[in-house]
Amino acid sequence: MDFTPTEEQEAARELAARVFGDLATHERLRAAGTGTDAELWKALCAAGLPGAVEDTGLLGLVLLLEEQGRVTAQVPFAATCVYGLLAVTRHGTAEQRARLLPGLRDGTTVITGALPAGGVVSTAHDEARGRATAPADGGELRQGRAPNPTTPGPPPGPISEPLPPASGGESLPPASGGEPLPPASGGGRLSGVVDWVPWLRDATHVLVPDADRVLWLVRTEDAAAVEAVELTAPWSAGRLVLAETPAERLGEAAERTGADTERLGAAAAERTGADTERPGAPAEAGVAAHDDVLAAARIAFAGLQAGVCAGSLARAVAYTSVREQFGRPLATHQAVQLRAADAHMDTEAIRVTAYEAAWRFDEGLDAEAAALTAAWWASEAGKRVVHAGQHLHGGMGADLDHPVHRHFLWGRQLDAYLGCGTELLAELGDLLAKGDPS
Repeated sequence: MDFTPTEEQEAARELAARVFGDLATHERLRAAGTGTDAELWKALCAAGLPGAVEDTGLLGLVLLLEEQGRVTAQVPFAATCVYGLLAVTRHGTAEQRARLLPGLRDGTTVITGALPAGGVVSTAHDEARGRATAPADGGELRQGRAPNPTTPGPPPGPISEPLPPASGGESLPPASGGEPLPPASGGGRLSGVVDWVPWLRDATHVLVPDADRVLWLVRTEDAAAVEAVELTAPWSAGRLVLAETPAERLGEAAERTGADTERLGAAAAERTGADTERPGAPAEAGVAAHDDVLAAARIAFAGLQAGVCAGSLARAVAYTSVREQFGRPLATHQAVQLRAADAHMDTEAIRVTAYEAAWRFDEGLDAEAAALTAAWWASEAGKRVVHAGQHLHGGMGADLDHPVHRHFLWGRQLDAYLGCGTELLAELGDLLAKGDPS
């Protein structure tokens, strides 16, 4: 294993650090409120950073997300890279890549993901017609800790205009995602509710898994409703309501050839014990694509958490170096030093496990266990670090307007996103119990 960044990865990281450092200032973040900084997003896209991920891989993306996390920049960079650019590049058809990748590179197309789901969209796929249909009782897809029994049914008609930001920030400019594909060309219809999807209010498309864990792309303007939801972190989230909403499947198993077919088919067969040559093999390939995207997302957001923790710790070190108590700086007290040292070790553990998982992913090795390990460290160690960062600020850490408080909010949001520590540990245990040698 060699985590040393390549020249291209290092150049991209340095460029990202400059852009984020210049534009994601405390004053601009305060002005954005809980919305997205559209000017920063345009600057990132003009610098070619989303498109650079195609060349630098997932490890390159982790390095870029570290820089975003250091300043808690409010842009949909992580979501659109992992659920959009990487997912379409790895699993999309040739037509989908040609249609979607140019917009993903220049920022006019923003894709987010409804992964993982707290429930599933109960659909049935009719191969003869090539469409997914909802059951009579209406399936429901939920993401979050607890379902809301008072959730109303989907309102009639689609929302065609982007929602305004909840507080202060700008909405990203709407972009056309093209006409939905007809049913014969991989189209389908989905019904259900996702309680919250990060950066949904900025997105032109959302990646949604169905009951069989097949991934579908839904245009947000086609959704029955996109309702603003405020999370712990300012992620421009929304509640997604689907009611016989047209969708297109991400990729088709029949179009995969060579290394992709071998890698995805083998992964599916290993998990399910299925024969990838039988007629049902496309379903297993769909599951493999879902698991591949989920693993990439867990690794990417672990990298984001590493940056959030590094930024929180850096602020704590700066504060305790100048804040005096009993005539000397707080940083000279042994208790402060030990707390900061523990936070540093936790931050490094998040970083190195994210690097290892990203390296395995880029090298085509099995990265599922490594992704769960990185996500576990991001959850368990991440919350310890952001709590320590706030604690070391003393009373100032309780100020909701203080920059360190944003790191606390982001750290706690990332702690629960894509699975909290106990859930991830249980999933990793199940994986190891099945005899996965990694």
